[in-house]
Amino acid sequence: MISDIKAYHADGKDNQQLEDIVVRVQRRLRRVGLIWENCVADTGYSSGGNYAFLESRNLKSFIPPHGTYKGCPDGFTYHETEDHYVCPQGRIIPFKKVFYETKNQTKKKEYRASKKVCIDCPIRSACLGKSAQEKKFTVTYYRAEYERNIARVNSPQGRYMKAKRQSTVEPVFGTLTQFMGLRKVNTLGIKQANKCMHLSAIAYNLKKYLKFTQKRTKSGAASLRFVFYRFKAVINVILSPYHQLQFTL
Repeated sequence: MISDIKAYHADGKDNQQLEDIVVRVQRRLRRVGLIWENCVADTGYSSGGNYAFLESRNLKSFIPPHGTYKGCPDGFTYHETEDHYVCPQGRIIPFKKVFYETKNQTKKKEYRASKKVCIDCPIRSACLGKSAQEKKFTVTYYRAEYERNIARVNSPQGRYMKAKRQSTVEPVFGTLTQFMGLRKVNTLGIKQANKCMHLSAIAYNLKKYLKFTQKRTKSGAASLRFVFYRFKAVINVILSPYHQLQFTL
């Protein structure tokens, strides 16, 4: 069943929408007495900030990181207590500052050794290149959150969660796009797009509900009325931003 659906402008990335989705869904589930423990999503929702946010909401993330993620340069070892790295030659690269990247405002940490640390290093040219005088590199501010998430993703539970997402979540997208008219939303404005998506979700949920509802001995119309009566609360919760579309019986 679809418990939440919303249209977003296409100029944003998936991972920029996760916080809004989580807050909205968590609030809705609490309203009906349900506890949410695990958040499963594809790589598009991956970011260190999202991992930290989910942990702050007491949610365990099972979101594979992007292939570009590296905790540190190859051969370097991180020492968490001192918050520094040790290079392959055993020299310390200390933490210098926290900053935000100009391009996408990603929060990062910079580590940089002094010139004297690298001046007589036997692998200086291979490590620094031709022009650099000292070793400097940046890593994500959320390294610890990344590592905890990766450990969960690679665990037996993580593999189970991935299989469950592929078998239960992905088919829903196929149904919505192929059979529920959401391959393309032909409306103007985000508000109208949301109406289309909510109505498609209602149609999908009703179809699923009818499939698993026991057949009544009464007429088909009476049976359908029973389904709508039981489903009315769900419909009205989904359509709560659009009071003019509230269903009544």
